[in-house]
Amino acid sequence: MAVDQAKIREHIRGILEAIGEDPDREGLVETPDRVARMYSEIFEGIGYTNDEIANMFNKTFDAPVNNDMVMVKDIEIFSYCEHHMALMYDMKVAVAYIPRDRVIGLSKIARIADMVGKRLQLQERIGSDIAEIMEKATLSPDIAVIIRGKHSCMTARGIKNVPSVTMTTTFRGAFADSQSLQDRVLRLVELKGDRDE
Repeated sequence: MAVDQAKIREHIRGILEAIGEDPDREGLVETPDRVARMYSEIFEGIGYTNDEIANMFNKTFDAPVNNDMVMVKDIEIFSYCEHHMALMYDMKVAVAYIPRDRVIGLSKIARIADMVGKRLQLQERIGSDIAEIMEKATLSPDIAVIIRGKHSCMTARGIKNVPSVTMTTTFRGAFADSQSLQDRVLRLVELKGDRDE
């Protein structure tokens, strides 16, 4: 389902009036239209199911014989909290999987994470959705997703705890069953600079 831009424009104008602004003043005249276009972009993921996202980004290739773990980390995404519609930012996603017969194109992993973020979300669900989509796209049940992020519902309002960081982990298959695999993934996520080359 496409975002209803006309309805967004109408409601943004109403919000501007509700907070005491004049939606007809020079700086705000085009704001409802700008917000409507922005919402179409930043909430694009709402229009797709996890199955549809898996089908969009399931370009795979024959796996090498050794089938060792593959990880892409420091994938930058943003999302919006479903409780306050507040920005979740400085989000870094790491996705690891153990290929079975197929490997997925590396850019597809980042695209999956990006599309999942383009929904009203919880950080916990972002990890779960990415893991589910990766399993469908790669046909491997062995998936790990680690996310670090800041939430403006904590940093800009309420408690206003600016340095706080939320970290979530999602482990499926072999990663859920093996503490040593979990430890390995977490160590790789924390490596900085030359040490991770």
